[in-house]
Amino acid sequence: MKTKSENTSATRQVAIKTTYATLKILKEAGGQLSSREVINRMREEVQFTEWERGTYEKTNYVRWESILSFYSIGLSKSGFIRKQKGIWYITPEGEEALKLSPEELLNKANRLYREWSATNTDTGSGEDVDTSSAPKETIDQLEAQAKEGIKEFILQKNPYEFQDLVAALLHAMGYYTPFVAPRGPDGGVDIVAYKDPLGTETPRIKVQVKHRPNTNVPVTDIKNLVGSLNKDGDIGLFVTSGSFTSESDKFARTSHIHVKLIDLNQLIELWQEYYPKFTDEEKNLLPLHPIYFLGSNE
Repeated sequence: MKTKSENTSATRQVAIKTTYATLKILKEAGGQLSSREVINRMREEVQFTEWERGTYEKTNYVRWESILSFYSIGLSKSGFIRKQKGIWYITPEGEEALKLSPEELLNKANRLYREWSATNTDTGSGEDVDTSSAPKETIDQLEAQAKEGIKEFILQKNPYEFQDLVAALLHAMGYYTPFVAPRGPDGGVDIVAYKDPLGTETPRIKVQVKHRPNTNVPVTDIKNLVGSLNKDGDIGLFVTSGSFTSESDKFARTSHIHVKLIDLNQLIELWQEYYPKFTDEEKNLLPLHPIYFLGSNE
């Protein structure tokens, strides 16, 4: 059995390698992953000792995962990552920090966290903390698990069910959807959405929907959608159950015609945001059950 000082030293070693690995994994993944995906990749890529792979007696929670969860607070408050609804994003400051050694990176994160903590209300110092009493699951982990469950539910839908999901979201956002493509060729447009029943007000939205899990939508698909925007006031919306290539993102940002890209993570966030505005029938397409936790005033 390790003494408290030995535990503290061992905890720091876990913090050093997991915080560095977190930024490295996020960067290699294109900048963002769910916290669960970060942990899954770390489990495959990082070597842990038997003690690190062990569990806490009080919580039965894996030791290195608990330590990472705690120190990720420091990564967030130092500005190296950004957390949003279970998704972790590496920041430019985080990418720059990867030029440091793993130990230097942790030291800098701890210093920046202490500076943040000096002017904000929070708990913990972010350094050399005994995490044996860490909770089994943090809010971030619960959000990540919830999002994974929602993703799995969506990915099991067929392409036409996914298309109906997008149409329902647009309706909840206040748009009329007089055209939702039937089965068969769609001519490049799956949904047409208007701000008014007659479609006389701009913008008029032409939507391309692709149910392509684990696939990056190429820029050619985005260009094809833009090519179908042939009326003044037309804008494009491309929704996918996968993600987009960097070329697709760049083309959408610089296009002379407005085109918005929505990936699976953004679709889920919008569904959660507008959920109270869905009809009961629409809610059944992707039913959610909100649970409220005590937050802070920050």
